[in-house]
Amino acid sequence: MSNSIENTKGVVLVTDNGFKVVTTARSDEKGRRTVESATPAQRSNLSYVAVGDIAKENAFDSAFTKGTIFDYVVHTASPYHLNVQDPVKDFLDPAIKGTTGILKSVVAHAPTVKRVVITSSSAAMINPLNHAKVYDETCWAPWTLEDVKDPQKAYITLSEKAAWAFMEKEKPNFDLVVINCTYTFGPVQRNLPSLEVMNASNHRIRDMLQGKMKEELPSTAPVFTFVDVRDVARAHLKAITVPEAGGNRFYIVGGHFSNKRIVDSIRKSYPKFGERLPPEDAPDDFPADVYGFNNGKSVKTLGLDYNSLEESVKDTVQSILDLRLDF
Repeated sequence: MSNSIENTKGVVLVTDNGFKVVTTARSDEKGRRTVESATPAQRSNLSYVAVGDIAKENAFDSAFTKGTIFDYVVHTASPYHLNVQDPVKDFLDPAIKGTTGILKSVVAHAPTVKRVVITSSSAAMINPLNHAKVYDETCWAPWTLEDVKDPQKAYITLSEKAAWAFMEKEKPNFDLVVINCTYTFGPVQRNLPSLEVMNASNHRIRDMLQGKMKEELPSTAPVFTFVDVRDVARAHLKAITVPEAGGNRFYIVGGHFSNKRIVDSIRKSYPKFGERLPPEDAPDDFPADVYGFNNGKSVKTLGLDYNSLEESVKDTVQSILDLRLDF
């Protein structure tokens, strides 16, 4: 299993379901932090391997050459952050080379692997230039290598396409499942050292709690769909354990949202933050003609039952409060 799903919920859930997990990290510090985020009982089934730069050739080989026999591999390690210096180095190389690299390492060193699960994104589906009326697993974003200067466009689409192309060309002994999740809210990791390093999707909830949006709500666009991180984690677990999932991509989306709807949920569950929030009559920019989504495949095949926005926001706020970090 590769880097933890958003905030280690995936690693913890898999260990809870009886699997022994070897997670990878780019440093010993990050690896120890992932293991320490688990309970003492979970740690007995959890270890890590430091792999460094995942864009380098054979970066993942060390994870498969230490004697452990693997049945499944879950690769979630495509980066996303807002401090972009070099789109190719920061996004494209780790995404494409990291994805194809782990597939090559499995072929070369892990003949017992039955299935590889890769975390992609709705960004590999959504076409903001010409929105579909309803998005599902048949949809692909239109981006090509020429769009790489805009990292939010190209890197996820190209890395997922590279994975499917690898499967078509190499025809390995394992099958592939791809999880396409959207903006991901939900409880943050238990050992988060500061509010600055939480997953990017939850930044907006953090900023609301800190009063940074009190004067004016920013635009919600371009994404109006969300999913709870616990549903993302369950999707990855089901992708491992459900035989019929093999060879499929799954659109993992719980519903629609807007910044105003998040604010309203915070105000309802935590009225003490009212003075830090925009006024109740702040406008909602949720579009009447917003694109739809069809998550029926994930419900039918993976058996998902999605958390609501209100549940997700409430639990996200509580998890931040539980950290007892200064606002």
